[in-house]
Amino acid sequence: MVPPAQSQRSPSPSQPSGKGEVSDLKMQLRQLAGSRAPGTDDSKRDLFKKVISYMTIGIDVSSVFSEMVMCSATSDIVLKKMCYLYVGNYAKYNPDLALLTINFLQRDCKDEDPMIRGLALRSLGSLRVPNLVEYLVGPLGAGLKDGNSYVRMVAAVGVLKLYHISASTCFDADFPALLKHLLLNDPDAQVVANCLSALQEIWGQEASSSEEAAREREALISKPIIYYLLNRIKEFSEWAQCTVLELVSKYAPPDSNEIFDIMNLLEDRLQHANGAVVLATIKLFLQLTLSMTDVHQQVYERIKAPLLTLVSSGSPEQSYAVLSHLHLLVMRAPMLFASDYKHLYCQYNEPFYVKKLKLEMLTAVANESNTYEIVTELCEYAANVDIPIARESIRAVGKIALEQYDVNAIVDRLLQFLEMEKDYVTAETLVLVKDLLRKYPQWSHDCIAVIGNISSNNVQEPKAKAALIWMLGEYAQDMQDAPYALEGLIDDWEDETSPEVRLHLLTAVMKCFFRRPPETQKALGSALAAGLADMHQDVHDRALFYYRLLQHNISVANSVVNPTKQAVSVFADTQSSEIKDRIFDEFNSLSVLYQKPCYMFTDKEHQGPFAFSEELGNLSIGVDDQRVEANEEDLLLSTTRKEDSLPQQTQGALLVSLDQNEPAAAHAQQTNSVIDDLFGLGLSSSPSPSSLLKLNAKAVLDPTTFQQKWRQLPVSTSQEGSISPQGVAAMTTPQALVRHMQVHYIHCIASGGQAPNFKLFFFAQKADEPSNFLVECIINTSTSKAHIKIKADDESASQAFSALFQSALSKFGMA
Repeated sequence: MVPPAQSQRSPSPSQPSGKGEVSDLKMQLRQLAGSRAPGTDDSKRDLFKKVISYMTIGIDVSSVFSEMVMCSATSDIVLKKMCYLYVGNYAKYNPDLALLTINFLQRDCKDEDPMIRGLALRSLGSLRVPNLVEYLVGPLGAGLKDGNSYVRMVAAVGVLKLYHISASTCFDADFPALLKHLLLNDPDAQVVANCLSALQEIWGQEASSSEEAAREREALISKPIIYYLLNRIKEFSEWAQCTVLELVSKYAPPDSNEIFDIMNLLEDRLQHANGAVVLATIKLFLQLTLSMTDVHQQVYERIKAPLLTLVSSGSPEQSYAVLSHLHLLVMRAPMLFASDYKHLYCQYNEPFYVKKLKLEMLTAVANESNTYEIVTELCEYAANVDIPIARESIRAVGKIALEQYDVNAIVDRLLQFLEMEKDYVTAETLVLVKDLLRKYPQWSHDCIAVIGNISSNNVQEPKAKAALIWMLGEYAQDMQDAPYALEGLIDDWEDETSPEVRLHLLTAVMKCFFRRPPETQKALGSALAAGLADMHQDVHDRALFYYRLLQHNISVANSVVNPTKQAVSVFADTQSSEIKDRIFDEFNSLSVLYQKPCYMFTDKEHQGPFAFSEELGNLSIGVDDQRVEANEEDLLLSTTRKEDSLPQQTQGALLVSLDQNEPAAAHAQQTNSVIDDLFGLGLSSSPSPSSLLKLNAKAVLDPTTFQQKWRQLPVSTSQEGSISPQGVAAMTTPQALVRHMQVHYIHCIASGGQAPNFKLFFFAQKADEPSNFLVECIINTSTSKAHIKIKADDESASQAFSALFQSALSKFGMA
């Protein structure tokens, strides 16, 4: 037998080629375990490094555990550290192996070297094995009374580790009392800081179940402890200072004199080099002075310089964090920062997220005294090669224009943007001009003169095209080519992918029709015909609404579409004042960076969209009171009965508005045919079920019965079909298909999922007998496939129902 060929690739020197190398390591460690020969520690170091490197890359070296423990009997601190690292990694997963380490760790806790004592105590606490907590109590007690500050510091954190492993053991040993004693009497600041952190966490978790713990937690924010910590704050490390300042922010001084004492004591913390300390101090100052309006304003003035200094120094990430807090303060008191607007100008080498935040702040601080300078600076950014910044700059100019009373120069600047002949500049400017005209209609003459020269073919972005269409409809009497521009857009209806644009187009052509009827009649008919055939539900509904409105009463339609408008004085804010106040209360936290309260990004209900589930029980039940009841009289698509019930003179009103010279009676006789000609539709009858099978229009089935039948009945028909592009476009939500199927007396009982996967359950009933049809329809828009599964009480009728269901689907755009 020929032996297998050897691999041509040589093994890496840092990785074992198999179990043999681990066995060799074990043998070599055992040989060195009891050796005291010169150079033994160096050999151990090499072997320990190999073991640690293997462990780091995921190779199991737990088999050398006992040898590593035996070799740890040395005074070499480097070997001790590597051994503790190894032991801590494997002990938590192998409690039996952890027992082997107890003796040598306890022995090391009594070593003469305080560094070894501290490392051993830290490793002993990191084992986190509940069965071994009894061995931790003695070393922790000795560590808290150790003469070396490093050991006491480690022991304070070890008490917290013990609390998380076994809270009862921690309290039985009276460790919290020892921590409090160290907190108030230890000369080392880091020991005090660790004791404070441990006690805050312990009493914070116990306070909900113990009155004594609640009292102890309140005692931490008593005046003696607060003043004791504040008087020693300069001794603490940077992060310990943040912990102390956070604790002080929970303290409520009884009078203003004490507030001033605390602020004077912490005044120099505003000049600290660490941004976290500065922000923690600012938070404390702002909270202390909330009830003192004048002093609170002085605090704003005092903290400007430290914040602006931090923004200009340090990394972009630090600048963004500080800018976010400065942004929050600017939004609360923009006038106080109005004179410092030049500090908010963008630097060429700043990242986009910093520039964007600065632009938002520039818009907030703009007032009558600095608007010209700020807008001039923003206009320079609009010509920037960085397209996102150019867009943000144009939006900033528009926001300033909406907030200022004197907008002459700003409007001129915006209109100059349209002459730059850059697509993205034109798009952003059109959106802003639309908002400006809503607030300042007196500027319509100047704006329309420029807007009229823009071709809709050169505007591709949906929001910009929608803004242009809005202006074409709103100012159709002032724009000579408005009806023809709208007609060209309607001709391209099928190529327009944005529902927003199609909705604006329907409204604009209606407005234009009432202002210039002869030129717009054809365009209106084409628009309504296209809208009624549109697969998007909102577009279809609006077209049908306008159609019925025109049939009902022309004057009413005119008052609905072209009401008397008032200038918009205030645009909706993106955030409520309540949310802004909540974010201010969470100053110096992630809430400020995210610009939302913490509950919005931590609670489960804010953790993402509905997840698609295969189970019927997890789908959203699309019924009220656990029932599905169809009422075909109120369906949006059922138009015949309502049309026929309209007064004859009302139906003829539309034609009277088109040609006043013809007799009204003649118009009345020709109403139905002319309206069909105008709209290009034949809405003379509602969709009816197949003649082979009649369905109950008022079918009722509760979800519990549906589930029982679905489990009991066999599958009568199972088939797969393809979805047309129109069907895929319509399936943005399951509701589009739900409403379409209701017209055919097929009702949805449950639906769920999100693009590209949707699952819907339908039911229908025979008209002449209580026989049910149940349907599962699974749609994947990415593959353009629809899988249909049908179950029926009467299997002999399942084929006829399948044909009817397929017919209904085909009209939705699916084959």
